[in-house]
Amino acid sequence: MTLDEIMKELNELEAARLSSNATLSCEGIRRFQESRLASDYRQPFSLDVDRILHSGAYARYIDKTQVFYLIQNDHITHRVLHVQLASKIARTIGRFLRLNEDLIEAIALGHDIGHTPFGHDGERFLSDICLSRGIGHFLHNIQSVQFLDNVERRGEGWNLCLQTLDGILCHDGEIHNQKLEPIRDKSFDILDIETINKNEYPDTILTPMTLEGCVVRMADTISYIGRDIEDAIRLDIIKRGDIPRHIRQLLGNTNGTIVYQLVTDIIQHSFKKDYIAFSPTISDALKSLKDFNLEHIYLNPKIKNNYKNIQRLFELLFDRYLKDIRQENRSSVIFSAFLKDKSHQYIEKHKPEEIVRDFIAGMTDQFFIRQCPHNMRPQPQTSIK
Repeated sequence: MTLDEIMKELNELEAARLSSNATLSCEGIRRFQESRLASDYRQPFSLDVDRILHSGAYARYIDKTQVFYLIQNDHITHRVLHVQLASKIARTIGRFLRLNEDLIEAIALGHDIGHTPFGHDGERFLSDICLSRGIGHFLHNIQSVQFLDNVERRGEGWNLCLQTLDGILCHDGEIHNQKLEPIRDKSFDILDIETINKNEYPDTILTPMTLEGCVVRMADTISYIGRDIEDAIRLDIIKRGDIPRHIRQLLGNTNGTIVYQLVTDIIQHSFKKDYIAFSPTISDALKSLKDFNLEHIYLNPKIKNNYKNIQRLFELLFDRYLKDIRQENRSSVIFSAFLKDKSHQYIEKHKPEEIVRDFIAGMTDQFFIRQCPHNMRPQPQTSIK
């Protein structure tokens, strides 16, 4: 059997097996047409997964903060574990709903690639700076598409499928949805318009074009909500008994139970539907749990010890690199570690402020710290006080 015949059989098996609401691999659309190598039998979304896994930005997940930064504890969740958990949970849901697991995996593995060092605090710091420099807000979902589409491969991008990029752009674990119904029939022109609108108006609500994208958006929340509780308990920020009783009764009080209850509920209420949904009761409990986490974990002053110092360091580094570009200081790390490999196309398409944004957003926590003046470097803690 030739490789072309293998590909044809894979597509036929997929069409027979998947739900009529699923996205077939043969429907994958790329911005630029590619000639398929005779030796390549991978389906489009599977190829997207491989491209994301082999990207430099994916490798840097390993040292990116999820919630708790500058903590010396090997069991605290980092960004790399979060995306793996999101991928596994989303693929589990997709398998029972007979959706395209390759597309789900591609979206899930790529959805947080645009995150800054130091998690959502770093995102806020960089957004304030970008806004003041006239290049719009900084949002990690937009930056994820930016990295994959315009920064990777010397600035040429990976030419990922529209459905993959759309799912990444439209993921938002902060927004609470009881039900998500895809808005189909999008194009790259619509993707670009949605990106511009989101950058200018961050409160713009975006909806994925595929059920697979809807699944990842729900799974994003499922993957972090209970895990963040376990981390907070491990760091003595909260106690298990602090979780409100009505939430414990519906969802449980451990990450494993919470994940199981949420995944089961989604499967039961989305099976053979053209939408992804929680039951109203479970949705309300999840919203209450998110509110609990926000108050007792994410906004807890105990985890903000280095907040002001890191904010100053973001501003310091941004101004330093912007000056280095304008003065063509080629001994600067922004040239040696970032611009030296970039194509003329990337440099010509981006303002100096946008180049600095891309460079800082791509840093790991430790790389960021190494660029800071010695007397200003924040020190890791063994516990949160």
